[in-house]
Amino acid sequence: MVTLLLDSAHLEVALSGAERALAFRKENIRVERSTIAKVQLTEDPWHWLRGVAHPGTYVRGIVAMGTWESAGAKDFAIVRRRRAGVVIDLDGHPDFQRLVLTTRHGIELVQALRLDVEDEPADVVTLAATGAIPTATATADDDATA
Repeated sequence: MVTLLLDSAHLEVALSGAERALAFRKENIRVERSTIAKVQLTEDPWHWLRGVAHPGTYVRGIVAMGTWESAGAKDFAIVRRRRAGVVIDLDGHPDFQRLVLTTRHGIELVQALRLDVEDEPADVVTLAATGAIPTATATADDDATA
């Protein structure tokens, strides 16, 4: 599973050695926060793959890693088995239009993107756990009016 690191300016998809090899990628994926247009949680990241792996590795239902090219678009995918994930739509990124990632930490990513974070990269799970993230909670007044 990929590690998602976030600082005040960038989201970094930190790849393991195996992920780098299967994705045919030498470096991590770095995305400026300003280019993130939308983040969607998904139960089936396989549904979001479009085009063909070029370069990349694809074994149906097992693994999809690397750059996916379709008519007029390039996406980057790290998808494993049948696990939940996130789809990150990008606007203005020089290489990719979308990231499709298998991760258990999609909710934490969404929460961490709402925070003002430090300049040093930190794992999104840590940021979400320590950040002051507003949540909707019911109050006694809400229950009385319902």
